[in-house]
Amino acid sequence: MWDSFPPLRYTAAMTTPDEQISNPAQPPAVLVAAIRKLLRPLVRLLLHYQITYPFLVNLLKSLYVEVADEEFAVDEKRQTDSRITLLTGVHRKDVKRLRSEANEELIAPKNISIGAQLIAYWLGAEEFLDGQGQPMPLPLRSASKPTQDKTFDDLVEFVCKQDIRPRVILDEWLNLGIATQDSEGRIRLNTGAFTPDKGFDEKAFYFGKNLHDHLSASAHNLLGNTPSYFDRSVYYDKLSQESIAKLAEIANDTGMQALTKINKAALALQQQDQDKDDRNYRMNFGVFNYNALLPSDSANSEGEHDA
Repeated sequence: MWDSFPPLRYTAAMTTPDEQISNPAQPPAVLVAAIRKLLRPLVRLLLHYQITYPFLVNLLKSLYVEVADEEFAVDEKRQTDSRITLLTGVHRKDVKRLRSEANEELIAPKNISIGAQLIAYWLGAEEFLDGQGQPMPLPLRSASKPTQDKTFDDLVEFVCKQDIRPRVILDEWLNLGIATQDSEGRIRLNTGAFTPDKGFDEKAFYFGKNLHDHLSASAHNLLGNTPSYFDRSVYYDKLSQESIAKLAEIANDTGMQALTKINKAALALQQQDQDKDDRNYRMNFGVFNYNALLPSDSANSEGEHDA
């Protein structure tokens, strides 16, 4: 069953974005329900890390002011505090204070930025791939055992172009599970390691980056903007635990195939675009898989599903 966004089955009956916001005092009930659903796992995460409701309220207040200030200007004129208060409902005194404060940006830590580039190049550059298109195991450069083959040192030096010792990166990767070292001392990339299993900073960075882009794409589509972004999923329920395990394995394999294919094409196009003047765009393509127990009432009831 293909789960699409927006649902193709209801396209003809859908109201336009302008009709949906004709009464701003009462937002569309279906949108409010959707927001509650998407916020639930976020609130669960916040509670786990003891991020309280007052903290979140203050964070939301600053974000309301920031977004209204940067994205809702009229005729590109500077926003007034009064207009931002009107748009957001945030008190004018708070608006004035918040606009004078610096906002924290999600900037990739250096080790994440370098690591992502290295993984992308190892997965996408022909000189580091074997005959099956898989990343080759790479030996460390050794003065006592010179080789004509590509080494891990070659990869680091080509991508980083700065004084970073390959051993420092390797030790970090081994710790995070991004790479392993085989019996011959060669470095093998864990091809599932776009996001490492360990390392809270790394996982938190990709959590914000990837969910921001997915929500941005979905919001773009919900607002009726064109062209729409590709945003699809496959949903099935009433499955056994054994079937869930099989589907998870298929999802991991096919997801990695898709990511690797996009990565290889993007790397080639990025190199092709090096001399172009409009190299001002970025892209993000992601794949996810999730499963959970059905609520007891729905597990025993027959529902209507789209195929």
